[in-house]
Amino acid sequence: MSTPPLDILALAAHRDDVEQTCGGTLLKMAQRGYRTGILDLTQGEMGTRGTSEDRAREAAEAAKLLRVTWRQALDIPDGRVENTWENKLKVARVIREQRPRVLILPYWQGRHPDHYTASVLGYEACFVAGLGKLAISPQPSAVGSSGAASLAPHRPFKIIYATLYYDIRPTFVVDISEQFETRFQSLMAYKSQYSDQDAGKDVFPAQAEIRARVEAMARFYGMLGGVDYAEPFLQKEVGLVDDLLAIPVKSI
Repeated sequence: MSTPPLDILALAAHRDDVEQTCGGTLLKMAQRGYRTGILDLTQGEMGTRGTSEDRAREAAEAAKLLRVTWRQALDIPDGRVENTWENKLKVARVIREQRPRVLILPYWQGRHPDHYTASVLGYEACFVAGLGKLAISPQPSAVGSSGAASLAPHRPFKIIYATLYYDIRPTFVVDISEQFETRFQSLMAYKSQYSDQDAGKDVFPAQAEIRARVEAMARFYGMLGGVDYAEPFLQKEVGLVDDLLAIPVKSI
């Protein structure tokens, strides 16, 4: 491998989804010395506001603020994220190349079809990426059943789901009290999305309201964990505890 594997990779449908749902967590992990990355499935060409070029520049600025090691956007059509074999291979190639130990996916239900489809697509791509007899070349055009140039199989050890877009009680929350301000700045890097303008004004909140909304959500999940600000996550597996006296968050 030319570069070390990622410790944590966050996958989302659109540029700015990660910043909204788990940006503070990625920043916190980067501050602890972990290698973090973001995979955006689309270029954002169908967004009501801005262009794909705007989103690319803004995503690069947000990545710097969140201290991510690696970021890439695939060419899956915006507004048409589909769980196809071709798209699974695109994501599986990234999984094999970056070899993350932890993968953060969107929750598998939600308003936007791209979001919940990205969740299922990401999970199934991880399964595909671990198939030993499936050869996936570093070059997107070369896929076969065998070959010396193929990427080594890999599956993340842990898959967790960022649930902020959906109203469900999380399995756990991550304290982002110290990261909240920078996380908010990373979201505001998307000036094409969050500045006041006529396009989409019935859908997008006024700029003056954005901080209050973002802060209210972070405070709500922080309250669940007994901290100021937090981001919510869900895991499908049962948690394992070794020391009852080390379990955080008081009951009464």
